Amino acid sequence: MIVQKFGGIAMQSEEMRVNSMNHIKQGIEQCGKIVVVVSAIGRLGDPYATDSLLNLSDALPLAHEASDLIASCGELIAASVMSAELKQFGVSNKILHGKQTGILTTGKYGDASIRTINPATILDFLNTVDCVIIPGFQGMDYEGNVMTLGRGGSDLTAVALADALNATHVEFFKDVPGVLSGDPKVVKSYTKFDELGIDEFLPLLNSKNAIIQKRAALFAKKTAIPLYIRGIAGNETGTWITVE
Repeated sequence: MIVQKFGGIAMQSEEMRVNSMNHIKQGIEQCGKIVVVVSAIGRLGDPYATDSLLNLSDALPLAHEASDLIASCGELIAASVMSAELKQFGVSNKILHGKQTGILTTGKYGDASIRTINPATILDFLNTVDCVIIPGFQGMDYEGNVMTLGRGGSDLTAVALADALNATHVEFFKDVPGVLSGDPKVVKSYTKFDELGIDEFLPLLNSKNAIIQKRAALFAKKTAIPLYIRGIAGNETGTWITVE
């Protein structure tokens, strides 16, 4: 059992989604069963990106329940697209969302925390399909209200599910081949780390454009979930984040 997480770039185009589906198929061949967590498609300016949805009305930032509900729709759209295309790709799958995911949240709208996860429904469906798809970035409180997990919250969804499902590790697919010593958009010379300890990795997540959400990495440290950060475009080795 592994968890694979695909971000907005990995979902952005048909070509990138084909790359994603190839990685899913390889993961199933290697591990038998996979839980896939997806982010909303694209970035600000793309029609179904989270920021684009939140910009539909100036009233949304003041209406916290409505704001979180519309923000969660980007991941639901992405999950639906991935599910339909995976079926055409020959991979049996099931989308689980809302209460079906068992993700119980608490705290404040827009920056909620995961209180507990009951994985029973996910495990039930993994008995009948090869892949369960979970929209990231969201859960529900005790009253059934949708709450989102802060910017980059799909990363936290993936790590928390890995802990609840006793997965061996989480794979994050990126537009870079792994964790790099410098930003390739800024510097010409950089190297890729093959392995980093979690305490070496955490300081690299303080930048605005961190490769994964820092809260997710801290959760991985707390629960000893190994992380594997790799490129979406090919099969070259990525960077293992080891946790003792």
